[in-house]
Amino acid sequence: MTHVEDELISQPECWTRAATEAAGHGGVLPAPGERVALVGCGTSYFMAQAAAGLREEAGLGETDAFAASEFPYGRTYDRVVALTRSGTTTEVLELLARLRGRTRTTALTADPDTPVMAAADDVVLLDYADERSVVQTRFATTALTLLRAHFGLHCDAVVDDARTALTADLPQGLVDCVQFTFLGRGWTVGLANEAGLKMREASLSWTEAYPAMEYRHGPISVTTRGTATWMFGAAPEGLAGQVGATGGLWVHGSLDPLAELVRAQRLAVAVAATRGLDPDSPRHLTRSVILAP
Repeated sequence: MTHVEDELISQPECWTRAATEAAGHGGVLPAPGERVALVGCGTSYFMAQAAAGLREEAGLGETDAFAASEFPYGRTYDRVVALTRSGTTTEVLELLARLRGRTRTTALTADPDTPVMAAADDVVLLDYADERSVVQTRFATTALTLLRAHFGLHCDAVVDDARTALTADLPQGLVDCVQFTFLGRGWTVGLANEAGLKMREASLSWTEAYPAMEYRHGPISVTTRGTATWMFGAAPEGLAGQVGATGGLWVHGSLDPLAELVRAQRLAVAVAATRGLDPDSPRHLTRSVILAP
């Protein structure tokens, strides 16, 4: 078993622990009404997108998400939350340094022996969700679960769905597809983006991700026999039929969208296996991006 396989099957337990501990971190996570920005890089950026969507949809306050390298320093926020598994990513550390003394910052990280522990004003340590694989699975979803629980939007059914996602068969023919498109709406757009990244990283697949209605404005043209379109959450009316008419495989996400991401993680590992790839060590990638000075 690869590291990533071992890590992705541990997610239900990690989510349960994060949800239980969320109340204890209330003083360092966004309070209702605060103007908040969530930042990250790669997978962490896409989790920031999902968390921002959840918080705004819940009416808890204006919430933006940015890649750490693209943060708009001209804007004013009550708190900036940085997601960083490694605690060493150059762009995140530079952002936290620039915000010190100006904006309150919180970091969600997995490694206590890294510079982010001193760079942020407050830290939430999720060391039990750390990973050996370069490819992120459980840290990202555990961080999102922590925030989701903090927002009052987590329930036990989400964990039950995750267990189902780990055991249920993938749709027939899905692993054999040559192209994959992931779609979302609202907060699940971030999950769709992350599913696409997982497929590219682990299996070198031709993968795209879009807001569901934007897919209809052009990208559907790549859909045909031998491709798959996977919807996270409720699909716009008529879209499944339009995909079916192209000859492509439509995958309806019937589980909680975060559990659907677990299914997509499994797909990435399965496709990697069929292509003889090591999903723990994607080409050209490292656990953390540290830029030379």
